[in-house]
Amino acid sequence: MKNLSDYLGQNIKQKRVVITGGTTGIGKAIADLLISLGARVLIFGRNPNDFKKAFNDIKKKFPDCELYGAPIDVTNKDEVQMIWETIDSNLGGIDILINNAALAADGLTSGNPDDWKYILDTNVMGYLSFSYEAVSRMKGQKSGHVINIGSMSAETRNENSTIYVATKTAIRGFSAALRKEINPLGIKVTLIEPGSVMSDMQTDTKAEQRKKIKKMEMLEAEDVAMSVLFCLSQPQRCNIVSLQLRPILEFI
Repeated sequence: MKNLSDYLGQNIKQKRVVITGGTTGIGKAIADLLISLGARVLIFGRNPNDFKKAFNDIKKKFPDCELYGAPIDVTNKDEVQMIWETIDSNLGGIDILINNAALAADGLTSGNPDDWKYILDTNVMGYLSFSYEAVSRMKGQKSGHVINIGSMSAETRNENSTIYVATKTAIRGFSAALRKEINPLGIKVTLIEPGSVMSDMQTDTKAEQRKKIKKMEMLEAEDVAMSVLFCLSQPQRCNIVSLQLRPILEFI
């Protein structure tokens, strides 16, 4: 085997990477890691302030990096079309798609059906539509990798987050079927399902989340980024189909 540092870095340098929801939390951590290894990356998120902060932070840490993006919403067709035009013109295509943009949602009895469409459009249609556009470009080159960031909610099915559970269960099924559909085209599909991760989606304050991390009841976003790197670093013959990671003391 190669040196571990070489092994984990293979398949990254100069690869064209698109990260949905790449401005905060898990998405931002993935962007930081892949850019540090020489990837060409495009990020976006729906909040302009978060986008600006993330973009400037990455450029400050990696002044010579190739970074693109814009503040867009995955549910806005015009903005999505614009970002794919940016991907084609600036990256010249795509090698790796990280589907990560998602929103938290409560239970059925405490929710409002009028709000669910936006949640579904973000958490499910966002993954489907970006996968469609990515695969339409990848199949011509007979290579590529789609990584879907799922959630342990698809397995634990917490009664307080019924709508969110529905979306993440959909992503679990979608990932399994998509892999069978596009592996013959040379394109890999991986589903990563983390447990609790420090993020803006959590209801706890940042101080409370840090306490949970210290007590090993919550993951850092960087932990998920490392799992993404592991999956991307495999040789072409090897597809990590699914990967679950949990805080060691989160008993779920």
